[in-house]
Amino acid sequence: MQIGPYQLTNQLIVAPMAGVTDQAFRNLCLRYGAAMAVSEMLSANPELWDTDKSRQRMAHSGEEGIRSVQIAGADPEQMAWAARFNVEQGAQIIDINMGCPAKKVNKKQAGSALMQYPDLVEQILRAVVGAVEVPVTLKIRTGWEPEHRNGVQIARIAEDCGIASLAVHGRTRQCMYKGNAEYDTIRAIKQSVSIPVVANGDIVSPEKARFVLDYTGADALMIGRGAQGRPWIFREIQHFLDTGEQLAPVGDEEKRRVMLEHLSKLYDLYGEFKGIRFARKHMGWYLDQDEQRDFRSQFNALETAAEQRSAVERYFDELVQYQ
Repeated sequence: MQIGPYQLTNQLIVAPMAGVTDQAFRNLCLRYGAAMAVSEMLSANPELWDTDKSRQRMAHSGEEGIRSVQIAGADPEQMAWAARFNVEQGAQIIDINMGCPAKKVNKKQAGSALMQYPDLVEQILRAVVGAVEVPVTLKIRTGWEPEHRNGVQIARIAEDCGIASLAVHGRTRQCMYKGNAEYDTIRAIKQSVSIPVVANGDIVSPEKARFVLDYTGADALMIGRGAQGRPWIFREIQHFLDTGEQLAPVGDEEKRRVMLEHLSKLYDLYGEFKGIRFARKHMGWYLDQDEQRDFRSQFNALETAAEQRSAVERYFDELVQYQ
């Protein structure tokens, strides 16, 4: 799959997830085989940029791979300005968010709420594509509610406006993340446009990845929640796509190394105070089995980076003892 001048090495992309796909997580997924990782959503409103969170999302120093930056907003001129600004900061691809179902985003008529207004969608897309020299991509849902799946209409508008590739989450805005993703609309979109189409939603195993690619005919897959606490899913999927066979499960020592490295990167990125709080979320995903519930509770009560590191070390030391 190619996006403008950028040839992806495979069909696997990390989905942008607010509060999750920071630079530490993106780089980890890239090293485990993702071809590209899209950054967390950044508001197009410059009045909201003067915060630590926004500054961290706009920083690309040390970024591995292609730098794709996602912006969100509902004002065409403001979106164009935000696109130019982020390109000046190092973005190589601008991604437009019309897929987020969160209330705080939708109440501003941004994210997936925009799918109700095809004319405004076209204005935004033309403004952003015309504002920058880099490729512009778009992420949408299948529609704003099950009775109004207008993904094909929006996809055709996107192609006409010069969008370089289109990612589609297999749910409507109203569905949020409930129920199961549906892929019929994604398949219809792929059959309706000539630009690359990326399928997204509920891709949590190598077998599901193979099914979605075959069923939709999509050019690539975008994986979000399936990678939380499991960045090696990209390696597992690629091995299955290449060979038709399951890769051996990740061993405990590799998990230990990854978790400790992830902790260190979070402390480096956010500082210790915020880093240990982000770590609780990520470590909870790494250790989400019922038998690990007690350890998660203990880990979430820790207040220093040193305590968190020691707890992870002890956890794996005890695993070795009982094997």
